[in-house]
Amino acid sequence: MSVIKTPEEIEKIRTAGRILSKVAKVILLRAEAGVTLRSLDNLAKKLILEAGGKPAFLGYKPYGAKRPYPCSICTSVNDVVVHGVPGDYRLKNGDLLKLDFGVIYDGFYADAAWTKGIGRISPEAQKLVKTTEKALFAGINEALEGNRLGDIGYAVNRATEKGGFAIVKGLTGHGIGSQLHEEPSVYNEGKRGTGEALEVGMVLAIEPMVSAGSPNIVQRKDDSFATADGSLSAHFEHTVAILETGPEVLTLI
Repeated sequence: MSVIKTPEEIEKIRTAGRILSKVAKVILLRAEAGVTLRSLDNLAKKLILEAGGKPAFLGYKPYGAKRPYPCSICTSVNDVVVHGVPGDYRLKNGDLLKLDFGVIYDGFYADAAWTKGIGRISPEAQKLVKTTEKALFAGINEALEGNRLGDIGYAVNRATEKGGFAIVKGLTGHGIGSQLHEEPSVYNEGKRGTGEALEVGMVLAIEPMVSAGSPNIVQRKDDSFATADGSLSAHFEHTVAILETGPEVLTLI
């Protein structure tokens, strides 16, 4: 069962989302060829703390991970889908970089991700990025009171397949609030009219993760997940509150 948030709790998540968005905007601009992933992580941590938040990922141990996460953001390049650990890798022209951010403010969490092409990227990579972002907003548009979780998954998958790509298997979105990961799981596939009913006060992290090739993934030694066949991947995510007036995206840049 999902956790219903009060207006006061949603306002705290909204503030966390504002901090996240402000930091993400800077990091996305800084992510260029020649820049190390570690430098992006260091800057993100500094900006989050200066804005009055805390890095949500630092020290967090997600289900299935072997150890707590050592950094403040996730930086996943090319075939790595999610949970890439920032290190000394220098971005190169043509890379696809997934940047995943989490922020805590006054005990409440926001979570969002973007994919950025570094320099000139291939036409296939451009299409992959556009398709994944479209799939995210197709899912967000279904986050309405009275709809069901299956409506979100159906919309995400339909937009992905229409673009000629595949949802990766085994990774989902989630509820979010006083914990980074809460019930319910938000699948990127589904059938219309099935799953838990959506209610006012639910807050969901909707996050399509899409492969240009195989939908299967492998877990690497650093706990990141990559496509099994080494194909390119993309990831977009927003924290979304279900309100009487419709879905409100709390992490827009």
